[in-house]
Amino acid sequence: MPQDPAAPATDPCRLSLVLSTEADSERAEALARALLERGLVACASLHPVVSLYYWQGRLERSEEVQLLLKTSPERLQELRSALRELHSYETPEWIHWNATSDGPYGHWLLEPLTPPPSPLNPGGGPPAPAGTPGGGAPAG
Repeated sequence: MPQDPAAPATDPCRLSLVLSTEADSERAEALARALLERGLVACASLHPVVSLYYWQGRLERSEEVQLLLKTSPERLQELRSALRELHSYETPEWIHWNATSDGPYGHWLLEPLTPPPSPLNPGGGPPAPAGTPGGGAPAG
């Protein structure tokens, strides 16, 4: 029996999940917003946690905010670079794993991570690099 074309897609979607922590809720929310605005994550869940760990040979205890970041496998390396750039920690937590989501949720999640085709780049996706590294004016 054919599927109704108006019905939501139910095929599995490949996702990447990333776990990180930030020092407090303000920093965690600012980081999540920046990653969302850059189109590198579709969703960020923030959870307060108490972390126990060794740092520079000493047992530490910190109240932190854990971020669960949901992205596409294609955006994972860009996300890693941005997290290193924006994070307040010297050594940010970076744990990632692949996942799948069936049905409408997965498709909804990946939709904002897929750039629409543009007249300058009809195939969609990020534009090709222009020139050589360091060959143009500095960005931003």
